[in-house]
Amino acid sequence: MSRGLVIGESLIDIVGRDEHVGGSPLNVAVGLGRLGRDVDFLTRIGNDPYGQRIETYVNASGAQLVPGSRSADRTCTARATVAADGSAEYEFDVDWQLDCTPTVASPLLVHTGSIAAVQEPGCCAVAALVDAYHPAATVSFDPNVRPSLIADGRLARQRIKYLVSRSDVVKVSQEDLYWLDPDRSPEQSAHSWLALGPAMVVVTLADQGAMAVCAAGAARVPTRAVRVVDTVGAGDSFMVGLLDALWDIGLLGAERRPELAAIDVNTLTQVLEAGSATAALTVARPGADLPDRAALTAAAQRR
Repeated sequence: MSRGLVIGESLIDIVGRDEHVGGSPLNVAVGLGRLGRDVDFLTRIGNDPYGQRIETYVNASGAQLVPGSRSADRTCTARATVAADGSAEYEFDVDWQLDCTPTVASPLLVHTGSIAAVQEPGCCAVAALVDAYHPAATVSFDPNVRPSLIADGRLARQRIKYLVSRSDVVKVSQEDLYWLDPDRSPEQSAHSWLALGPAMVVVTLADQGAMAVCAAGAARVPTRAVRVVDTVGAGDSFMVGLLDALWDIGLLGAERRPELAAIDVNTLTQVLEAGSATAALTVARPGADLPDRAALTAAAQRR
């Protein structure tokens, strides 16, 4: 199959008087859908106005909800405060639960991360689903750590480390790495994670660009010059660009795992550039408004 599966939370971001559909995994599903990729999204929303808004938003992107996703008592929310530099802090109202029974047949790609990876009881189902799909699919993971939701840091770090070991593609922010292991530099942490099994570990470095390590070496790209409106969804859009580029060059799917593990530095650099291009368009817009294929093409033509 050529479909992707994204597993994780969806919610409503409340920024002042404005409300936006959000959630890191949702953003990845919607972003891939807008780029024309066939994507299923396994989440948990309520049968309420917020849930209906999320379902409509996902469908409009071209992605589709996995049956059974609309089973929560209420749809989750995150109240965001945006600072002058565009960065955001969140206060969450999240109840994350999930069934660990695989319901999507043989996806090419399985992506997860964020709250879904660490919050009980749903995180246990997420890990079980990753294990179930690993023999057939490329697994990608973005920890996207939310410290305000983590009661047991040691346990959260263990869960994140396990998912890193089961992933082929890992994307993580410099900020998250400092929280996860403050005694190591981002480069040291990236190499440590690479040794656990991924084909590549990508680290976003805020206004310093992004770097990545793979078996062949390391790559780095600068941040693209744009007027930042806010950074909501920036990391998610980078992940979307990264996965879209790997999809485009045919490196997704378990049968392509050896080729992905052997990726060369030049190709890795091109993949980072694709992530950077997607993120640059997103941060220039309010909210996590990820670009479609036409916007990406137009931006590339202007460069």
